[in-house]
Amino acid sequence: MPAPSSDTPGVVPSKSSIFAGSGDLATEIGRMADGSAHELDTMREVDSDEDGRSAKKRLGPVFWVAAGWFLLVALAAVLAPILPLKSYTAPSAYIRQPPSAQFWFGTDTIGRDIFSRVVWGGRVSLAVAFASISFGVLVGGTIGIVSGYFRGRIETLLMGFCDVLLSFPALLLALSIVAFRGDQRDLLTISLAIGVVSIAPIARLVRANTLVYSQREFVTAARSLGAKRGRIIIREILPNVIFPVLSFSIIAIGLAIVAEGGLAFLGQSVQPPTPTWGGMISDGRNYLANAPWISLMPCLVLFVTVVALNLAGDRIREYFDIKDNN
Repeated sequence: MPAPSSDTPGVVPSKSSIFAGSGDLATEIGRMADGSAHELDTMREVDSDEDGRSAKKRLGPVFWVAAGWFLLVALAAVLAPILPLKSYTAPSAYIRQPPSAQFWFGTDTIGRDIFSRVVWGGRVSLAVAFASISFGVLVGGTIGIVSGYFRGRIETLLMGFCDVLLSFPALLLALSIVAFRGDQRDLLTISLAIGVVSIAPIARLVRANTLVYSQREFVTAARSLGAKRGRIIIREILPNVIFPVLSFSIIAIGLAIVAEGGLAFLGQSVQPPTPTWGGMISDGRNYLANAPWISLMPCLVLFVTVVALNLAGDRIREYFDIKDNN
């Protein structure tokens, strides 16, 4: 008599019939498990690419080109005393010569080599930019963190001070500080004038980021564990605020270079014979029709340098941008 089929209603299959195909069943289960694991890994890879946490970020060629240009300008300015450059102060008989193999950027109204003056002028422009923005980050960053973390009357007082600074036109405020110093228009005076102008924007940026991070879970956990305010600010908030400030500072360096050029164009920067990019642009404004290279060459270098700083700052901001999908 044939064994009852397992598909027959009301008949329970015997133990031997169950284990008869156990080999095929185990093989199929293994295949299903392997397929599920593969699909799970694929989903994880897709998720990691979508939220950007595990995807590898790159700064891109635009950043490296911009950074390379700025590095070249900075190295030329730093190494100017040892580079084989023509004299940037001594006049010559080659007056208003156009760009050539002998004079790459041409000569100015008294025969000085414009290329040498652009390189030496970069020392002043870059030094003023770095010093002023460093001062602005130190003072404005402190104001922003303190006001954003402590809030209350401290925030009202410090932000009121920043509002007063913002109420003045930037160029007018810088000119007022320079005029207050009288004839002492040295690097310290120009750096201080531009640095004071940069305090309020940096303070507002740092305050906004401090307000966000001071309400995050890790700060709340640090408070509940009894961490002191100073430790929370230095160990928890400052590392998260520093990246937006870094990207903004790179862009602000370009703005400081333009501001120094504006002061020099108005005759309120460092005194001659020290060259600056803005001063060189001002020297050639009366000769734009006959010798445009006197103003255009330093203007071109200033323009490309500022654009490179803006591109590098934007790429760094995007690189360190953290997207929270929670």
